[in-house]
Amino acid sequence: MKKKKVVVGMSGGVDSSVAAWLLKEQGYEVIGVTMQIWQEEEEQMQQENGGCCGLSAVDDARRVACMLDIPYYVMNFKPDFKRHVIDYFVSEYLRGRTPNPCIACNRYVKWESLLKRSLDIGADYIATGHYARVTHLENGRFALCRSKTAAKDQTYALYNLTQDQLAHTLMPVGDYTKEEIRSLAKEIGLRTADKPDSQEICFIPDNDYAGFIDREAEKQVPPAGNFVTRDGRILGRHKGITHYTIGQRKGLGIALGTPVFVIEIRPDTNEVVLGSNEEVFGNTVYANQLNFMSVSDLEGEMEVTAKIRYSHQGAPCIIRKVENDKVRCDFSEPVRAITPGQAVVFYQGDLVVGGGCIL
Repeated sequence: MKKKKVVVGMSGGVDSSVAAWLLKEQGYEVIGVTMQIWQEEEEQMQQENGGCCGLSAVDDARRVACMLDIPYYVMNFKPDFKRHVIDYFVSEYLRGRTPNPCIACNRYVKWESLLKRSLDIGADYIATGHYARVTHLENGRFALCRSKTAAKDQTYALYNLTQDQLAHTLMPVGDYTKEEIRSLAKEIGLRTADKPDSQEICFIPDNDYAGFIDREAEKQVPPAGNFVTRDGRILGRHKGITHYTIGQRKGLGIALGTPVFVIEIRPDTNEVVLGSNEEVFGNTVYANQLNFMSVSDLEGEMEVTAKIRYSHQGAPCIIRKVENDKVRCDFSEPVRAITPGQAVVFYQGDLVVGGGCIL
């Protein structure tokens, strides 16, 4: 029987390295691929940025592939990454929203682009080092399940994968804890065993989002404007709406004698609305750009646990469709910092029901 062929996206980190090893042990024909997505051509800049797309990542991935005795390639996805991730990231901030570039990268680059290229070369699957699990349900649909380790579960950032993408996806790391993965890497003798996880957005290693947007957007960057109360009273001046996100307290550069937080961003009037901590909380979330996994669509009301950001633990809520591509989520208890541009992801137990983009 011919071996199934799988292309493993190798970031140079420990998780994807062990994923490649696990799949080879399971009898797959494994091919390692690193996706070249970084836009800067200068070698020094690529080296400094490292992360999941710099030259150091390529070097680590190539060495792991050599040790595992699997073919290894670097594939250029720069145009796709620029269009679907960087341009999206910048345009969302200019609209007063807070995007999640990792979700866009997963959906349109790591899956859509890599999967197409992989199928074109005869692969049956693609695989990554994400902490999540793919399951085939009795209703015939594919869905994601939370990983074995809640602390590292990455299903939130994968909620918008399509049925076809899930059908061609393997995620072997989801059955292990991070500690178990590092332990396996040491036993195998992988050079990436103790490599630290990347924390920042890969294309903004200094975490200066506003500076990056200034450089990318050029003349489109909104100028300084007014901090206001919800009823329009001017409190002071802000540096530009791209510097702020909902719930932010630090770095406002304004002293009012009492703690204040960003509670709304108004791109049309170039205003940043400040309020009390209580005003940062809300019970109702609306979302569009819906994608469902465990069900084909939402019929009637459904009780779920919903996460409104990656670090959110999740909270009980009831969801229902209010338009063809719009869902209303009513939380039983107020949730903090409902942020337009972020994802809301719905769970029933460990199963991902689906999700959407917060309006």
